[in-house]
Amino acid sequence: MANSNDLVSKGRLLDESGWKNRLIDIFTKWEVLLGILFVAMFVYFSFATRYFFDYFNLMNATFQFSEKAIMALPMIFIIMCGDIDISVASIVALCAFVIGVAAEAGVGIPGLILLGLLVGTAAGLLNGLLITGLNMPAIAVTLATQSIYRGIAQGILEEHACTTYPEGFGFFGQEFIPGTVIPFELVLYLVFAVLFAFILHKTTYGRRLYAIGNSPEAARFCGIDVKRTRVINYTLMGLFSGIASVLLASRILSVRSNIATGWDMEVITLVVLGGVAITGGRGMVYGVMIASFLIGYLKFGMGLLKLSGTMMTIVIGTLLIFAVLLPRLLDIYKANRKLRLQQLRSEQGGSHGQA
Repeated sequence: MANSNDLVSKGRLLDESGWKNRLIDIFTKWEVLLGILFVAMFVYFSFATRYFFDYFNLMNATFQFSEKAIMALPMIFIIMCGDIDISVASIVALCAFVIGVAAEAGVGIPGLILLGLLVGTAAGLLNGLLITGLNMPAIAVTLATQSIYRGIAQGILEEHACTTYPEGFGFFGQEFIPGTVIPFELVLYLVFAVLFAFILHKTTYGRRLYAIGNSPEAARFCGIDVKRTRVINYTLMGLFSGIASVLLASRILSVRSNIATGWDMEVITLVVLGGVAITGGRGMVYGVMIASFLIGYLKFGMGLLKLSGTMMTIVIGTLLIFAVLLPRLLDIYKANRKLRLQQLRSEQGGSHGQA
């Protein structure tokens, strides 16, 4: 009788575990947790200040983070492969410097955009070739180029600011889609985000990134050209840093050598907070999109409450630690739960055999 009761209770536990596992799988996904955190943050600031939940203010706030969010997209590919790039802010500074100098020389808008994109692409390509060609750690190479790229701008500009731009250049970073209050930058970011999501999750190239991140050696044995893929990633990073520099120069219409200082860490923070494993091989574009809006509106809300920049840094740093630790803890919890369920199934199977 006791064995029969145990069998029934274990069977009931296994039945309950089915739907419980499905709920656990849903609510322990990092992207879902980020979404819940975003909603909670949104609700809090909506009640904390009447200026937060305002459509125009919410749209206007995206100007402050759209450029960094755009740069975070190719950074996903880099970190997905287990690499890093800490030179991106300096690439933005170098591109913006070239744009500013060219504008003062009388170059038109198409030429300014082309120069920004070409310089950024060349800088990213150089990073990729140095890393793969010399077989050096990515952090060492990009640390060196970080100093070189910004040093070029600092050495030539010094304290000078480039403030002369063609009429209409400010549209890209300041204006809205005609007839709406939706910023051009925001629309551009969303278009790029959809494109990167498609590449990462629906194409062979995306599957290669996951494979390289999980094991470069195994990927190489499977016929994946790891070096070429890494070079492409860094080149894309340079290109999108160039795009960000065009948007930034257009938004502020003033370029100094210290432009975009600290953006490298902010971009990496968006990617890691979005659930992309810093060791590579795991992550989704959607998570990084949520993280971009979360951090952007979190800063906007804290600014409305007149919190200091130090407090903002502490809050974002805490979120970053949370983003690194929690997925690991969730993986351990899921593994232990799976093990317990396997033990229950084996015990139930043994009980059936004895019966």
